[in-house]
Amino acid sequence: MPDIAIAAESPRQDAVIALVAALDRYLLDLYPADTCHLLDIGELEAPDVRFFVARKDGVPVGCAALRVDHSGDGPTGYGEVKRMYVDPAARGHRIGDRLLARLEEQARAEGLTALLLESGIHQHEALALYRKAGFADRGPYACYEHNGVSVFMEKPLLETVR
Repeated sequence: MPDIAIAAESPRQDAVIALVAALDRYLLDLYPADTCHLLDIGELEAPDVRFFVARKDGVPVGCAALRVDHSGDGPTGYGEVKRMYVDPAARGHRIGDRLLARLEEQARAEGLTALLLESGIHQHEALALYRKAGFADRGPYACYEHNGVSVFMEKPLLETVR
């Protein structure tokens, strides 16, 4: 497996902006624009977002974001997986697995109780990745609604008390 480094970084870098733009094109080719819930570069810099970049030999090849929802008092709530993408030329090296694991690690460190996400019915590889990582289907959450193309998933992060 190639050496892949994953780190929290600013999304405001030319090569990272190009990755996000490629993801936008990919999603807008699959789905109507009004069903795509895309965070732009400015939104990825918000205080409630943790943005990660996967690099191979120093070159960005993937990205993922965790939007933190601290509802109530203290570090509780859920994390939402956003902007998961791996450059097609870099696929096949488990970079998506590693990005998703890094988001989960971050969510646990922040005391979040679950990871939630919205994906699409045509993203079979992504849905398989999420299911393999322990995500299960659920209904819409937050501002999302049923639209015929979205798939909503959740992974609880609380450890079972014995």
